[in-house]
Amino acid sequence: MKLASTQNQATERINTCTVGLNRCNCFLSLTPEEQILLDQNTVEVKFGAGEMVCKQGTFATHIIYVCKGLLKVYMESKHEQLILKIIPEENLAGLNSLFSGNNVFVYSISTYIPSVIKMIDINVFRRIINQNAQFASDIIGILNSNMIQTYGRFFSITQRQSYGRLADILLCLSERIFRKQEFILELSRKELAELCGMTTENVIRMLKKLRDEDLIQIDGKKFSIKNVEQLRKIRELG
Repeated sequence: MKLASTQNQATERINTCTVGLNRCNCFLSLTPEEQILLDQNTVEVKFGAGEMVCKQGTFATHIIYVCKGLLKVYMESKHEQLILKIIPEENLAGLNSLFSGNNVFVYSISTYIPSVIKMIDINVFRRIINQNAQFASDIIGILNSNMIQTYGRFFSITQRQSYGRLADILLCLSERIFRKQEFILELSRKELAELCGMTTENVIRMLKKLRDEDLIQIDGKKFSIKNVEQLRKIRELG
């Protein structure tokens, strides 16, 4: 019984829609000279809502740092897309393309809302990794967190029932993206459905049921989580 309890707790700690709670602090490991070098090889770009930041299959020339906004990371085919995660501000993207043998973006990234992004020259980023062991260790830690998040994402999509998936995403948005129980969700119902891996109609119907059961409150784009514990039960039981 103790082992099962430990396994359940471990499952709950796996975040499925984004990286961990901690903001990216790897740049604190840089020396003053490395910080100057990085600043000299970084450009800041403003994107509107729905704009493409990078395209799957294109050459990766930069690492992406989100100063402000919210990004969608997804893989795509001709007619479909699979959302891997969403990235809030003060986080990195594009790290998969850092190492030899993988010089293209393996996914696409676009903005959910107007965003401010810093584009860091990937060769300069590699150079600093090679000369700063602590910075390299911090980047490995971020990559590990990304890998764990991906495991959690696919577990949720393949093993949870529809209500469990929706509850999981709502909790993730509340606890890991906005960090409060009441938040403004700029995503459309279609975008929320894509994040849950369901149809728009199903998500609208389930949101209404959760609202009728007084677990959440919805007023336009304003969401409020009213019963966290019950949502957690639904996440685990579906």
